[in-house]
Amino acid sequence: MSKKSARIAGMIANVHRPGVDPHYLGYFECFNQQLFYEAHDVLEELWLAQRRQSNDLFYKGLIQLAGAFVHLQKGRLQPAGALFRLAQANISKYPSRHEHLNVAVVLSLIADWLKRLENSSENPLQPGTVPRLELEPH
Repeated sequence: MSKKSARIAGMIANVHRPGVDPHYLGYFECFNQQLFYEAHDVLEELWLAQRRQSNDLFYKGLIQLAGAFVHLQKGRLQPAGALFRLAQANISKYPSRHEHLNVAVVLSLIADWLKRLENSSENPLQPGTVPRLELEPH
């Protein structure tokens, strides 16, 4: 097992929900703790295993969403905007509810952050503006 895989295994060790991959759950745990790079890494393991399957672009879009926030954390506004747009394009290919996620809410969140980027030259990621993603109940 690689160092990265061992680290990811540690991050998802305590997340459980019947019928839901721990990598997928771990993405949301990390994302909501503002560990956007880690969210990207956790979901990337699942995405790589399922490329060219039905959730390929869905997982890729969620990874891009986390990546956009990594760029915001580093003050790189243009790359963040580019990743928000890629995430939006990929996630919008799925129904409004997919994999226990309200896709419409995610798309609204992306649109909101794109608007924040367009309306200011300042970094919109400030204390108190932290995004959250919630899975729907079973």
